Amino acid sequence: MPEMESILYYNRYTGNIESEAVYGEGFLRFTYGNPLGKLTLSAIVRRTWFSRFYGWRMRRPGSARRIRPFVDRYGLDPEEFADPIAGFENFDAFFVRKLRPATRPFSGDPSALVFPADGRHLAVADLSEHDGLWAKGQEFDLSRLLGSKQLAERYQGGAALISRLCPTDYHRYHFPCEGDAGNSELLNGFLYSVNPIALRQRVAYLWENKRSLTVLRSRQFGSVALLEIGATCVGSIVQTYLPGPVEKGIEKGYFRFGGSMTMMLFERDRVIFSPDLLEHGAQGREVYARVGDCCGNACKKA
Repeated sequence: MPEMESILYYNRYTGNIESEAVYGEGFLRFTYGNPLGKLTLSAIVRRTWFSRFYGWRMRRPGSARRIRPFVDRYGLDPEEFADPIAGFENFDAFFVRKLRPATRPFSGDPSALVFPADGRHLAVADLSEHDGLWAKGQEFDLSRLLGSKQLAERYQGGAALISRLCPTDYHRYHFPCEGDAGNSELLNGFLYSVNPIALRQRVAYLWENKRSLTVLRSRQFGSVALLEIGATCVGSIVQTYLPGPVEKGIEKGYFRFGGSMTMMLFERDRVIFSPDLLEHGAQGREVYARVGDCCGNACKKA
């Protein structure tokens, strides 16, 4: 079997194209690239009970001993954490940690759109012209993703920003702009991985997975569909916001243990993404950036 490609991304802060250190890479490559692994995927890994069991393990008191080795191995900065490492009672508490506000400032410009989460971000300038996000020839089914043909029509020809959170990332997500937030709708499903190792095999995992949908109505950006997509070993998607008026940067919710993803969908001619996102997105390459940093601007009205 041929070796799967490495996951390369552009790091906005170093200016370099870097190779991702994938948490659990061996397991991912076996599960999604090996025929025997795919049988395991269908029978066990994608099932909700598997992720719940793993999440339960990460909430056991003994799991706290995993925190310091994890921090050291992946080069996390404890100075960013709102609480000291010794204060986390288990690994899941560490995983959903809060950060000191000064470490993630949000742009105050009303016309600036900000990243909703830390992670690797893939920009799509025009959904109607995109023939494959992670692999050519794989159709992106907006209707199934949103669970509504009517809603899909609203965003057809619009733009999208897909933000992939690795297990090493800060796992709270925030509102990318001001607006009036509707209720969150749960679209149930399985829990496949959303790592590119998996998505290169089958992009449909995005709309086959459990996900949460919120429509945000913004003066600057129009109607914005906000999606949170669960994945293998994500115990749950927890919404912490209250429906109604929201300010840019306030917390919307968090993911429990595991990798996960957020998506933002925009109507046509409502947003212009930052140059590095457009450049690398056109090549199907993600850009690493942190929550609160600018990712685009509202289109100027004619």
